[in-house]
Amino acid sequence: MNVEAKYRQASLYVGDLHADVTEDLLFKKFSAVGPVLSIRICRDLVTRRSLGYAYVNFLHLADAQRALDTMNFDMIKDRSIRLMWSQRDAYLRKSGIGNVFIKNLDKSIDNKTLYEHFSAFGKILSSKVMSDDQGSRGYGFVHFQSQTAADRAIEEMNGALLKDCRLFVGRFKNRKDREAELQNKAHEFTNVYIKNFGDGMDDERLREVFSQYGKILSVKVMTDPSGKSKGFGFVSFDSHEAAQKAVEEMNGKDISGQPLFVGRAQKKAERQAELKQKFEQMKQERYRWSRGVKLYIKNLDETIDDEQLRREFSSFGSISRIKIMREEGRSKGFGLVCFSSPEEATKAMAEMNGRLLGSKPLNIALAQRP
Repeated sequence: MNVEAKYRQASLYVGDLHADVTEDLLFKKFSAVGPVLSIRICRDLVTRRSLGYAYVNFLHLADAQRALDTMNFDMIKDRSIRLMWSQRDAYLRKSGIGNVFIKNLDKSIDNKTLYEHFSAFGKILSSKVMSDDQGSRGYGFVHFQSQTAADRAIEEMNGALLKDCRLFVGRFKNRKDREAELQNKAHEFTNVYIKNFGDGMDDERLREVFSQYGKILSVKVMTDPSGKSKGFGFVSFDSHEAAQKAVEEMNGKDISGQPLFVGRAQKKAERQAELKQKFEQMKQERYRWSRGVKLYIKNLDETIDDEQLRREFSSFGSISRIKIMREEGRSKGFGLVCFSSPEEATKAMAEMNGRLLGSKPLNIALAQRP
């Protein structure tokens, strides 16, 4: 083993740090167990504010182990720190092997309590209860060193009571797996959500309207305390085909003078997950757009549309976005083209600036970042 590998093995990750914790404070803390080679608090590149975690490199592996055994969950500046081995292998972090998801946690359960309740099943690499400014969000993760320990924890703790809360404990699923699950549910649904039918609808009439599409297991019009319809309800079919046909044929259909909305019934968690997925996609698109190089195209002929502009510029490289500015549907004579690299944008500007497009020569400049 070379020297670098030896020292890397004696490296600890220190998480959940207070923003005011300094390298000097950490050095004093961890030097108590043995010689410390270096400490690095990870900081924002622009503001230099702490990101809430650090790496401590010990001279001896035994000292790092002692710190992990005796200092995990210690308080620094009124905040419990979280220690684990510095895991540079991204595959182990992201594969999900040995990683367990726990939800329905009592608000009083913290990282230490979670660790203590699950440590009986095997060696734990890390444990974390997710939280925000209001405290625990009611779920967390325990990452075991082995999948065998994780399976044992799932078998014994799923459905168990902890602080009068019945836990759900299952295998960790990464985002790709969760998205695939959502898509599968979208293709296999049997429950249909209907709204906008007014207050004259009841269970029997709703059953009558939808029974033509297949066998119905249950129907429910939601009502207020007086028994009056709230204008929405649910129909559960015995097959996906029947539910799908009902959605395709009834969505937008006029009932009692207003168009119905008919769609797949979703649980709150599903809706939130779907919205989160859409938000993440939008965020990634905005990020790609901001990271690209934008060209400002002026003096555009009014007959040029987005597709024509894309055709003219696509030969210079990958275009992440293109947009002609419009007002009441008419071109304002300028737009933006965003390339994925500066080289592509430079080439496009050099070759297209002054070129006749339609009846006008283009005027191209590098769009300034705000």
